Amino acid sequence: MKKIRILIVEDHLFFRSGLAQWLNQQQGLTCCGEAASVKEAREAIRVLQPEVILMDLRLGDGEGLDLIEETSQEYPKIRIIALSQFDEDVFAHRALQAGARGYLMKSEATESVTAAIQTVLGGGIHLSPRMGAKLLQNIFPDPASQHPDLAKLSNRELQVFQLIGGSMTTMQIAQHLKLSHKTIETYRENLKQKLGLADGAALVRAAKRWMEEGRFDS
Repeated sequence: MKKIRILIVEDHLFFRSGLAQWLNQQQGLTCCGEAASVKEAREAIRVLQPEVILMDLRLGDGEGLDLIEETSQEYPKIRIIALSQFDEDVFAHRALQAGARGYLMKSEATESVTAAIQTVLGGGIHLSPRMGAKLLQNIFPDPASQHPDLAKLSNRELQVFQLIGGSMTTMQIAQHLKLSHKTIETYRENLKQKLGLADGAALVRAAKRWMEEGRFDS
């Protein structure tokens, strides 16, 4: 029986290896390759041509949302499932808008991975029952309703906000996103304005609080 070929794009070796091992134990599934970075992922996708990609949203040399958008445009037949530890209320709809066909929290049971793969290969979209119900209740407004201030941010602004919360400096963020120092400074100013934060210190505090405690207070 032909097995479904799955590529794992995840920069944490322990999690990636465990997931690969688990996939290879499932009937009808096989992990055809692993990638730990955006650069490795691009090459693996080109060479391996997987049917499904399980993709982390945070990679050491770039952002998963950007790679999802790039991959879905270049390889529209490949089904991408975002795999993340980030709050689905904030990130699930952004991943879908970028081109993903599903969103899985890393804390979910491994059985959810199988269900997600089957759903996306069948032409559907996989979300947690809670998130699916939430989107059905009100499709058009931004589903980040628990974080209305963060819903104002663009994908790039949200990425910068996360990286600030991860204690990265402006220069480190610029290098990570492959943007200029001046551009990141502009994003920081936009964040302060959109989020109603008085200064750079308040921005850092708010970003760290959100990353560490999952709450945003301006």
